[in-house]
Amino acid sequence: MPVFQLGVNYWPRRSAMYMWQRFDLGEIQEDMARIKSLNLHVVRFFLMWDAFQPAPDRMDEEMLRRFDAVMQAIDDAGLQAIPTLYTGHMSGVNWLPKWSLDPNTPHGRFRTIADGETSPYGIGDFYADPQLLDAQAFFAQRVAERVRDHPALLVWDLGNEFSNLREPNTPSDAAAWSARLTDVLLHASGHGVTGGTHGEDVERDRRLRPSSLASPWEIATMHGYSVYSTFSRGRLDSDVVPFYARLMQGFTGKPLLFSEFGNPTCPPGTVSPYDREPLPGEPQPSREDLPKNAALYACLTEDEMATYCAQVLEKLRAQGTIGALWWCWADYDPSLADLPPFDRATHELHFGMVRNDGWLKPVAMTLSQIAQLGWQVEPQPPPLADETEFYASLPDGIRALYRNYRG
Repeated sequence: MPVFQLGVNYWPRRSAMYMWQRFDLGEIQEDMARIKSLNLHVVRFFLMWDAFQPAPDRMDEEMLRRFDAVMQAIDDAGLQAIPTLYTGHMSGVNWLPKWSLDPNTPHGRFRTIADGETSPYGIGDFYADPQLLDAQAFFAQRVAERVRDHPALLVWDLGNEFSNLREPNTPSDAAAWSARLTDVLLHASGHGVTGGTHGEDVERDRRLRPSSLASPWEIATMHGYSVYSTFSRGRLDSDVVPFYARLMQGFTGKPLLFSEFGNPTCPPGTVSPYDREPLPGEPQPSREDLPKNAALYACLTEDEMATYCAQVLEKLRAQGTIGALWWCWADYDPSLADLPPFDRATHELHFGMVRNDGWLKPVAMTLSQIAQLGWQVEPQPPPLADETEFYASLPDGIRALYRNYRG
């Protein structure tokens, strides 16, 4: 029986999303050694699209060499890698090459930063536009051929919550996009593919259908957070993540790695101001009604986080998930607080299993202790719902299904 895989999503604490421009291989090597010392197995990291592909038909050779170095650092530490391509959406910002933007498409809910500048535009139809598809295939080919049969490469990820960049016009557009890029990556590298789907892909109809989207993939993946979920009972609700996993397992029929789970940590001496982060368009609770030591965002204390993590992992294991990755490695250095995305999203500084001074949080030890248990992957239970009926029931149907799941 395969072993339940545990790991972490990685950005360096000193540079965060500016990792590729402020590249510090020594810090990365040190972090990989620490991750391995915690008995973890997998590192998921992110190739910033605008850094790697300055033109549709050209890759940045220095960035490709830096990618090689990161893969080597992961291999040297005895870890496995999930490189995430076309990033793309990250921590509330859409980071994109200028050439990918469509002047007829406003940026929408998430601001666009292109080549270091804020843009009013969003990305073109990267699912179906022939030129954008060719550019992505070129990216995939150039990166994948560098690591053909690489011992550290576990699987490719087609993008981080890519539906936040733009929703496809039809499910078939998304399926065709997935199939084409999967084929390029598989033939160029000899390794399979997954894609970073997330909670909002099942909380409303984004014109994605997991069954067709994931059809060519080796495994399915999912992201979910109790403080963001529309149906969550609250920030400590440890059933939200397993419920997302159960849905995606059933819809795709694939082994499922839960590739992002976690929550923001409350700064020392503060408490969570409310039980769920208000969604876009929802009113913010009045600060006057909150405790004087309330944090600026929904959060868990360090001890609550460790307990939450253990509960979620036990439930994921029990229903046949093949593993889970914590979001994320480190709280970021305070010197980054005035830069995007942190200038508008303070909570994004505080998701780490490591504090910004480098000390481990209790959740790191929880993950390490569970990894030492060597859990075996359990059989998957039957699907929770029929995919067609489920999407027809949205947005209200997911709440009723969650109540039944918990009951």
